[in-house]
Amino acid sequence: MKALLRALPDVVRTIAGLAVDPVLPKAAKIALAAAVLYLVSPVDLIPDFIPVLGYFDDLLVAAIVVDGMLSYVNRGLVLKYWPGSPESLERVARSARVLAAWVPRRLKLKIFS
Repeated sequence: MKALLRALPDVVRTIAGLAVDPVLPKAAKIALAAAVLYLVSPVDLIPDFIPVLGYFDDLLVAAIVVDGMLSYVNRGLVLKYWPGSPESLERVARSARVLAAWVPRRLKLKIFS
């Protein structure tokens, strides 16, 4: 989870790049744009000033988006916008998969299709 939290700026940058890419389907772009807005917005479900829990909602949204993005979007396209190495993306992907396991696969499929 620490890897995902540390990579949050990279995740936002990658999502922002993918959201404007002409190859990505419109539904996925809308989901990614909504995620970026949520992650950069000061308004959260759980306020950030609450210790530990404050960042949990941001972390969960990032995990869902990263897991969905890597499951339903071409990995080469994701790597095009990922500012780090492919290995760092894999570390983040493993962390995201653990957190996103709480979200039904059907919901992730609906978001990214």
